[in-house]
Amino acid sequence: MKPETESPALTMTGIKSACDKAPAGPKKDAALRHYRAAEKARTAKKHTEMNKELGAAKQALA
Repeated sequence: MKPETESPALTMTGIKSACDKAPAGPKKDAALRHYRAAEKARTAKKHTEMNKELGAAKQALA
């Protein structure tokens, strides 16, 4: 069983929060673009694609 901190909903919440707190600029724009793609993938139940996009969003903010 996975720890609760690895659940997709919590990951999406954490990434969304980080995007919201990030200063305006190209990094935030890129992260939000990946986050929106992750939301679409989640809705379509494409979990691999969702995780890829969440990782890209996290990387964009780094």
